Amino acid sequence: QVQLVESGGGLVQAGGSLRLSCAAPERIFSNSRMAWFRQAPGKEREFVATKSRAGIFTHYADSAKGRFTISRDNAKNTVYLQMNSLKPEDTAVYYCAAQSGSSHYSDSAFYDYWGQGTQVTVSS
Repeated sequence: QVQLVESGGGLVQAGGSLRLSCAAPERIFSNSRMAWFRQAPGKEREFVATKSRAGIFTHYADSAKGRFTISRDNAKNTVYLQMNSLKPEDTAVYYCAAQSGSSHYSDSAFYDYWGQGTQVTVSS
């Protein structure tokens, strides 16, 4: 049962930008840390970025620092991932996730809800 719904993926040239969105039910969004993960073909799912429930704490994977920005609009129950200066190695399915707890923010096993994923393809 899909609880989170991502959108915004697509095909972009290297150096371009995309903004991903993830809408969640209010009962989930208001009580959760929100995060983005990604999974490239043949690779494990990896952490990209997260923002805490109140939006105070933000963490990024090293690969995302300086290029990606996570934000959340608590009025719209939506989390965003703005991706700039995209590289071919950013090509992956990007997943939105929600965690009711507050630990192990980079470990996908600690997240309670997931979206279906949205494909991001960066051409060289």
